[in-house]
Amino acid sequence: MNNIVDYLLELKDDKYAMFISALTPSIFKDRFIGVRAPLLKQLAKTLSMQEINDFLHDLPHFYFDENMLHSVLLSNIKDYQSCIEKVQEFLPYIDNWAVCDTIKPKVFKKNKDDLMKHILLWIKSNHTYTIRFAISMLMTFFLDDDYKKEYLDIPLTIKSDDYYVKMMIAWFYATSLAKHYDDTISYLLDNKLDKWIHNKTIQKAIESYRINNEDKKLLRTLKK
Repeated sequence: MNNIVDYLLELKDDKYAMFISALTPSIFKDRFIGVRAPLLKQLAKTLSMQEINDFLHDLPHFYFDENMLHSVLLSNIKDYQSCIEKVQEFLPYIDNWAVCDTIKPKVFKKNKDDLMKHILLWIKSNHTYTIRFAISMLMTFFLDDDYKKEYLDIPLTIKSDDYYVKMMIAWFYATSLAKHYDDTISYLLDNKLDKWIHNKTIQKAIESYRINNEDKKLLRTLKK
């Protein structure tokens, strides 16, 4: 969609492009325009429905910033069925953590039964960022109101040595420690996690302001 790319090019920031490209080293530098997140969100609000629909179906995108805009637009969709379908279409094209983690559709919160079915399918994928997205959705929508202890077992089924998958699993358990400490600490005490994930979970939990100093003191003793 040349018109969307033109819009993005008008918002380019070369210094920001250099900064964000350093954080996503797996993406070639010529794919970064350098549009900051607040400007992407503003742009998303100005697009017509026709522009949005055309853009969401025009896959794959070349620019990192196009993919970031795509994630923002998905997050804004208010109809659940439409949103889940378009997310499914986009997942295979995600090739970095930043685009993956930007997708946070609010409408998912109102459809958790169906969302969980999709999470359990995504978690079995061979695609790094589909798995990462599944864990992100589990962390975002299932550690609060509808929390069940059994959800903590879901990431244990993942068999992946990919850094971006393992980092999200650690983030999940660190967040769970902050919200459900008594349930989650057993996963560390009983050595249920991969050594790298175990230690990274502890590191992230210790960095969290949501975990008290006494609990952090115990966590420090559990490092491998």
